[in-house]
Amino acid sequence: MTWLALVLALVLEQFRPIGRGNPFYGAYRGFAEAVERNFNAGEYQHGVVGWLIAVLTPTALVLSIWGGLQLVHWAAAWLFGLAVLWVTMGFRQFSSAFTGVAEALRDDDLPKARELLASWTREPSSELSSNEVARLAIEQGLIDAYRHVFGPMFWFIVLGPAGAVAYRATTVLQLKWGARDRRRGERFGSFADKAADAIDWLPIRVTAASFAIVGDFEDAVFCWRQQAERWASAAYGILLAAGAGAIGVRLGMPLHQNYTVTFRPELGLGEEADANMLNSAVGLVWRTLLCWLLLVLVVTVAFWL
Repeated sequence: MTWLALVLALVLEQFRPIGRGNPFYGAYRGFAEAVERNFNAGEYQHGVVGWLIAVLTPTALVLSIWGGLQLVHWAAAWLFGLAVLWVTMGFRQFSSAFTGVAEALRDDDLPKARELLASWTREPSSELSSNEVARLAIEQGLIDAYRHVFGPMFWFIVLGPAGAVAYRATTVLQLKWGARDRRRGERFGSFADKAADAIDWLPIRVTAASFAIVGDFEDAVFCWRQQAERWASAAYGILLAAGAGAIGVRLGMPLHQNYTVTFRPELGLGEEADANMLNSAVGLVWRTLLCWLLLVLVVTVAFWL
């Protein structure tokens, strides 16, 4: 039934996407802000307590509801799990932006591609070349595919609805507390960063391995082993290096932003990024998704035989 829930959640998300203004995320962010107001005294241990409250509260709530529905009827619990998966996943939260950038580049409309990329990533893009726009779009697309699809899928498969909720809560807090306090040099959000790294450790490697399996295996593994550790985020370095090697594209490298050049290590092998390579990245994500669904189906059938 897990396989059916995954398929239906993906179909539902395609036809009835919640979008970037997800009201559930808005409510959770409000809850997280309330927790921070009451617990942020600037110390690391306060961040630990705040994180535990902010993550375990919704996780325990979902687990309690799901367990109670199991006692009523398995179908009610299954429908609840489907609803949770629909809320925590977000394929359409990034796919529309990715497609828009690809179409603009294909039409040689660089200003529009820059505008769409800036709206998507919230990073300055007015000085980027078409190659730089394509590189950033592929990088952000692979990261978003992991954060909004493969990450919640993995934890839903392993731990059910509570796992998907715990994963999504952790990623929200990492962005709200961890990334912010890392820039400011503050300590409250440090644990949120560490918790996100911990919860990402296994699924991000499973996703990278899946990229290798459905793409160019040798190049993906080579880039993973030789290039990933150079990236600012080691976890995303694994994901991007494997993805770039799998489709044969060069990512990373310097960018022109804020009237200066931002130097970044090179990831991947092969061709320069362009609109066609964006299509290759989309194909990689879909092949990986189908690979996961097929594997879950095989395990499900084997379990019932």
